[in-house]
Amino acid sequence: MTQIVMNPLPFRFKLTMHCFFMIVLSLLLGNSYGQEIIISSEMHHLRYGEQQEWSDFPKIAAGDRLEIPFALENTEGNQTLQFRQQDVKHAWQVKINGHLLGNLYRDEKDKIIYLDIPSGILTLGNNRLQIEQKDKIPDDIRIGQIKLIYQSRPDILSEASLHIEVYDKTSGNLLPARITVTNPEGALQTVGVSSSETLAVRPGIVYTGNGIATFGIPSGKYSIYANRGIEYGVDSLQLAIKPGDKIHKKLYIKREVPTEGWISSDTHIHTFTHSGHGDASMQERSITIAGEGIELPIITDHNKHIDMDSTAKAMKVATYFTSVIGNEVTTHFGHFNVFSIRKNTPVPEVDVENWDGLLQNMQKAVGKGVIVLNHARDVHGGFRPFDQKRHIGDAGINLEGWKIPANAMEVINSGAHQTDLMQLYKDWFGLLNRGYAITPIGASDSHDVSRYLVGQARTYIRSQSNDARRIDVKEAIQNIRQGKVMVNFGLMAEMIVDHKYGPGDLVPNTGEINVAVRVLGPNWLDADTVSLYANGIKIREAVISKDDESRTGVKWNGTWTLPRPAHDVFLVAIATGPGKALPFWQIAKPYQPDSPLWEPKVMGSSGAVWVDVKGDGTPTSAYAYAQQLWKDAAGKVERLIENLKLYDEAVSIQAASILMEEGLLDKLMKDNKPLEQASPATKTGFHKFYAAWLLSKEIKSD
Repeated sequence: MTQIVMNPLPFRFKLTMHCFFMIVLSLLLGNSYGQEIIISSEMHHLRYGEQQEWSDFPKIAAGDRLEIPFALENTEGNQTLQFRQQDVKHAWQVKINGHLLGNLYRDEKDKIIYLDIPSGILTLGNNRLQIEQKDKIPDDIRIGQIKLIYQSRPDILSEASLHIEVYDKTSGNLLPARITVTNPEGALQTVGVSSSETLAVRPGIVYTGNGIATFGIPSGKYSIYANRGIEYGVDSLQLAIKPGDKIHKKLYIKREVPTEGWISSDTHIHTFTHSGHGDASMQERSITIAGEGIELPIITDHNKHIDMDSTAKAMKVATYFTSVIGNEVTTHFGHFNVFSIRKNTPVPEVDVENWDGLLQNMQKAVGKGVIVLNHARDVHGGFRPFDQKRHIGDAGINLEGWKIPANAMEVINSGAHQTDLMQLYKDWFGLLNRGYAITPIGASDSHDVSRYLVGQARTYIRSQSNDARRIDVKEAIQNIRQGKVMVNFGLMAEMIVDHKYGPGDLVPNTGEINVAVRVLGPNWLDADTVSLYANGIKIREAVISKDDESRTGVKWNGTWTLPRPAHDVFLVAIATGPGKALPFWQIAKPYQPDSPLWEPKVMGSSGAVWVDVKGDGTPTSAYAYAQQLWKDAAGKVERLIENLKLYDEAVSIQAASILMEEGLLDKLMKDNKPLEQASPATKTGFHKFYAAWLLSKEIKSD
């Protein structure tokens, strides 16, 4: 086992001047009140495991544990350990002289943390600080700037006090919000207050349910931010705080993003109270929902039906949202969020053999409600729903013959990002092309107060409701099922086709298509690109200029004119932007990364708008076209290839999947002659599906 061992550091004094009386008292008593010992001023890179977790860490770590000896000439009075931590994903223990003080805070964010040192732990002369991993799971972290302070933790965190009020700049009313506190280096600063009837608190984060927060803080320089989800702007201030200061400040934020006709929903929300992991209690969760501006929160604890109404009323935030009872049906074959659920409805049975049985059980709970396939590319309990050995994403086909038991799927999960943010979109496109009626969903999967922000990814649903406390849930459920949504992870792409049709609509078409798109977002986020997809194939793209990207509310507004398609297609607009290093809206790294290389981004999309070229009043999928073409070919592969010339790549992918099922694909691809005269779209589709199918067989055989 490798480790870092530091040489003893000299004893060092620093009086904090909490107040004159305490200085005199400490001198009279002969103790070291307010003094600091710098145990290590550096940041140390530790790694448990052999592989580099992220490319921004050195390839070789300094060690897998930290051990620093330090000398003391006085052990009287209270002592506290202060340190800075970064990128802590798993449990790391902090010990002094072999005694456990506690764990590092499990959160990848940059934080300033404090641990109390119990009496009798420190000894005169030599002492030893140890930091090592508890769970023996691969993890790269940074830890350092470690001080031993001769004060209790409460005294350190109450050197001064801040009273912050957050107002809606338009109405002048106090507003639920999230207050973020950082030091000059951008690290989240622990403050001196605990969660209460009006506050939900974690290091550097204070949610206020009524717009008011009072908390203690050590002396020093700080930046204070106030915001409320992605629809609002940010107000901030910089403070130099001295011991004994009592500072009152007002911050003003206003709604910047135009969302008229839409309601914001997070369909994947947990509590520690009922899920047993994470850290957000029911009381804290209700405050965080109000503080992030989620109007239709779906409470989805694992295999439980939880009603938040009474808690929201008790915390006096019920006027800011309409909560819905849901359930993350957690099985050996994936996780599915189901809603809305009536009180006293039995929890779905999860001990099933396949998705067919699971679908029946979930439908008993929700009837004509929503069933969302969650984080389909993640492994839980050894099972990955869209594992390459069983699923070909471009075709939306399960090689084991299972049918998707859902009418919606997460395309963005801000608590479980994919390394490639487009991966789940590609999977969604494949399912639509296969003929599934699947609605795209953005959700946070938040179990925590601050590690993964509730509502950071969210879904906007068409709604006639304009009162957050009285949302028509039945209308919202129906509109989700019909695909009348937008997905938001910082940005939105609002699309109107032929001047009147939006997501979930079927556009009657006899000629050119007019596609109007607005990219929406607050002024603190930028957009750089907006793209238009037809049947999952990018057909248009616009670069958003520097002059537009930082605009407030509407980042881009443009129109594309498309020629009449040869067949029915669905259209989707997707906007992207850089993932800025914002202390008040930090983006979590991928939960199960495919690579140490990762570039943070923000994005948003429309739902799908279908264009009815066929004119039969129903959307015709790429798979349905491929089936008809194969039937028309009467079993002749060459005729099928010829007939595909008028169709796009998506139809060719589905045609290749049909030949795979007929046992004819392998021979065709090895011969290749029938494809020589095929259209470029046909060639691309067949080669793409064939490569994915071969990879699937290889993975399965391994």
